[in-house]
Amino acid sequence: MKKFAEFIGIMLGDGYFVDDRIKISFNSKDDLDYIEYVKDLINNIFDVNPILKFRKNENTADLFVFKRNVIKILKEKGLLKSPKWNNAIIPKSFLKYDLHVLRGYFDTDGCVVMAMNNGTFYPRLEMKICPSPMQKQFIAIISKYKFRFGVYDIGKGKVRIQLNGKEQLKKWFNLVGFSNSKHMIKAKKFLK
Repeated sequence: MKKFAEFIGIMLGDGYFVDDRIKISFNSKDDLDYIEYVKDLINNIFDVNPILKFRKNENTADLFVFKRNVIKILKEKGLLKSPKWNNAIIPKSFLKYDLHVLRGYFDTDGCVVMAMNNGTFYPRLEMKICPSPMQKQFIAIISKYKFRFGVYDIGKGKVRIQLNGKEQLKKWFNLVGFSNSKHMIKAKKFLK
């Protein structure tokens, strides 16, 4: 169920879900390892092999699943169909695996940033969330685990959740972790 919760986070991040297909989009330049991880995750959860397509003249790759039984399972588990704007919510059955949902979401829609403060580099974790019930849910999860963070309005109802500094990164690394190697590599630079 923990891996399924991580998959739900991925879907809430860069996933797209309607009656006849599931699509998850990635940066084809930076996310090649992560694409393989998500393909394996889907195969392990649903026993299907997703189809990978690279978009021409773009740094984008899409994973597709066209199996109606998989779509039926997602609906039964409470995942709402796209669009996510004003709609997306973490299904109740996955809230007890909240850190795994958070990991999946961050791995797709989050970033580890190297920021400069008074001549010193320090890490910052950021994730943007569209206007939807999941905004409050993610804020509640991060609050529950007593992270220090800020929530910033970035226009059109979107917010950016930001965690600053090495201590918050270390706590995130230990509690939430990363499955996306591009985040892991950046994080480890600060945690040496």
